[in-house]
Amino acid sequence: MKEFLPESLSLLAQTIDVPLYVVGGSVRDFLLRLPLNKKTDLDLSSPCPEDEFVSCAVRCGFTVKAVYPNTGTVKIEDKDKRSFEYTRFRSDKYVRGEHRPQAIVFTDDIVSDAKRRDFCANAVYYDIKREEIVDPLGGAKDIENKVLRTVAPSVKVFGEDGLRLMRLARIAAQIGFMPDEECLQGAKTHCALIRDIAPERIFTELDLLLHADGKCNFKDGPYHGLKIMEETKVLNEILPELARGKGISQRADFHKYDVLEHSLRCVRYSAKSIRFAALLHDVGKPFCYFRDGDFHAHPEEGERIAREILGRLKAPKKLIEETAMLVRLHMRDYDLQMRESKVRRTLAEAYPVLDELLLLKQADYSACKDDLFPAPCVEKWRSVLETMKNEGAPLRLSEMKADGNDVIAAGVPPRRVGELLEALFFECVQDGSRNDREKLLKRIRTLAEI
Repeated sequence: MKEFLPESLSLLAQTIDVPLYVVGGSVRDFLLRLPLNKKTDLDLSSPCPEDEFVSCAVRCGFTVKAVYPNTGTVKIEDKDKRSFEYTRFRSDKYVRGEHRPQAIVFTDDIVSDAKRRDFCANAVYYDIKREEIVDPLGGAKDIENKVLRTVAPSVKVFGEDGLRLMRLARIAAQIGFMPDEECLQGAKTHCALIRDIAPERIFTELDLLLHADGKCNFKDGPYHGLKIMEETKVLNEILPELARGKGISQRADFHKYDVLEHSLRCVRYSAKSIRFAALLHDVGKPFCYFRDGDFHAHPEEGERIAREILGRLKAPKKLIEETAMLVRLHMRDYDLQMRESKVRRTLAEAYPVLDELLLLKQADYSACKDDLFPAPCVEKWRSVLETMKNEGAPLRLSEMKADGNDVIAAGVPPRRVGELLEALFFECVQDGSRNDREKLLKRIRTLAEI
């Protein structure tokens, strides 16, 4: 691991009287032979008190960014602007379910420090000075076997910190590990403790899980993580509207899976840019099923529910708006009965998210019966789109050969400019040959007289 560590850390380790360790995910990833680089987070730990650590770090040329004496934590930065977080060996005591420890006891014992962590795979240390792995809880064997095992009885580990319920699924998704049975049972027992965690923290973990395949190219990572959330019942706690789809069957000629499994598989087949939309695209189905006995209004209800869910999780506004729009539009022309004129109009209306909508339609189609062939609706829409582009039909107002200044010059009152431009736009959407400047100016004059 030495080759991945900056010289500044080696110097710091030589300066401190006690061993200085790298611990956590970076050591785990090294043992997994995953690529490490200058952007890899490195967490440091040792028995050294934080004031002594600060003194040594300054002598070695580090800049101290923050010191937290209550937790024994120090944030430092080297001359290359690379950041590190140091935490003194300690043992934590928690109030049930709360993310922050109630009491902290500093220690010189590496085993006690290891037991305050979550999983044994994350409790493997690298001694920088001696250039060797130190494994107090047998985590290296877990890494070899790709198993997530808690550092103490699982009911204790998850009972101490509800966020670990999400970390379990997220880490498993990122590196393809499977929790052992005892770990899963502890998570199930304490699944309700996720309610005590701030929604922003839950959203961050869910976002990381849904994009977990970017960590080490574990292609099935997001689906794997979601299935763990389903098994531990954490999904029921944070996304109850989605979890209600479990056991709701769908038309066998279209679907192989129930509503929930179809939604999870839609994530499995989706591009990274649409993971939230893929997860929530059918979230309106359970609501409609229990209210109406059918799914007819599920795109519209799904849009509303998706907004409520992402708002509750404090998601970014842009993500909320885009996801809601995709959920509302995802069923358009699913039966291929939409006339070309309406398809053209929909392509123009959906243009801000058109690429994502086509990706969602494909993922939705693939998730029905694990069919990876091109979705017929997507093929149809792409054909219409190509025709429109060949005609010169605009897909947004900026592609029109006339603009608002031309409308104003024709004497149209300002209050009517937007209305008239929109009418011209959709005329050109239907027939690209109309998107000619001379024709448009003539048409503007005609409309101005009406």
